Amino acid sequence: MTLSKKIPMFLLRLLALGGAVTATVLMVTSHDSAQVFNMKFEAKYTNSPSFKYFVLMNAIASGYTLILLFFPSKNSCAHFILVLDLIMAFLLDSSISACLAIGQVGKNGNSHAGWLPICKQVPKFCDHVTGAVVAGFVAAIVYFLIVLYSLHNVINLFTLKT
Repeated sequence: MTLSKKIPMFLLRLLALGGAVTATVLMVTSHDSAQVFNMKFEAKYTNSPSFKYFVLMNAIASGYTLILLFFPSKNSCAHFILVLDLIMAFLLDSSISACLAIGQVGKNGNSHAGWLPICKQVPKFCDHVTGAVVAGFVAAIVYFLIVLYSLHNVINLFTLKT
């Protein structure tokens, strides 16, 4: 890959790394407590499997991106890296979807199931979760851009060889 193709990919990966690390840190540091009817309850990301999944997928994406930043780019690995980038994009997308579903219930509740909203009682927790989801969206969108850019490079590689 030429230098003119390496620089945009490096910058995209750096941006994806920033988004994924920010999402992970914000979600891990999200915790708050409230008193309701003389009962204290804590809201933290470990209370929800969806939030744990979100943290895990963003941590995996961060590690993968960090490895690829220092991985020498070779044309022989381009297809494999493209497949791994696509898997990362899908995993980030699925984790955001799961996180948004639980976040929506936490914010608005569910009157049919009798679940009350909790964001008025624990606003710090909800603000951290919202920030983590936004950072996760940034990482996922950048990963889709990485996939498109890599696909473009791989297709151009095939057309140059034939």
